[in-house]
Amino acid sequence: MKPYVAPIARAAALVLLSALFAGAAAAQSVAADRAACERTYKPRSGQDGKDVVWVPTPDAVVQRMLQIVDVTPADVVYDLGAGDGKIAIAAARLGARAVGIEFNPDMVRLAQCFVAAEGLSGKARIVRGDVFVSDFREATVVTLYLLPELNLRLLPKLLKDLKPGTRVVSHAFDMGDWKPEQKVMVEGKEVYRWTIPAPGTAAYAAAMAAARP
Repeated sequence: MKPYVAPIARAAALVLLSALFAGAAAAQSVAADRAACERTYKPRSGQDGKDVVWVPTPDAVVQRMLQIVDVTPADVVYDLGAGDGKIAIAAARLGARAVGIEFNPDMVRLAQCFVAAEGLSGKARIVRGDVFVSDFREATVVTLYLLPELNLRLLPKLLKDLKPGTRVVSHAFDMGDWKPEQKVMVEGKEVYRWTIPAPGTAAYAAAMAAARP
């Protein structure tokens, strides 16, 4: 059997190299497609939005946000204030079904282009809408990067519309007196996690109380 070891090893090495080259080519293609998206519209960090300025979330923070709420392929992830779609795309890469809600139509088109460039059109979609009136009741995970006052303004809707057990994660900003279950630091940025409590419980009452001015 010894004479066949080297040919088998060479064949395995060739398969591995082919896979590596194919992966590199695919990555280059995605990068080129994303660059093409930005030729039509390229947002600027700090630009004005409907309720907040747009600042992109660092990649490491995006990954930690999704980790802290244990995103799996069984989840439906809604990113409220989706911007360029980065969080929705990252959730879709984990196998979840992801929906980003964004008000700025230029950002919506850019995010949709990025989704297509990543080959994730079947897993992620970006829609134009106002997060304060949009329907996201099907979510099992909600991600946020808003402002403290906007989080509190949104809190009653989160508590009313979302199923008990739905996980909520926020980058940088908390929910006032509704204390998070978990808080971590990533590259100097805070990430908070909560779980929607069942109506009629003390935890639900405490969360609702935090939402009142």
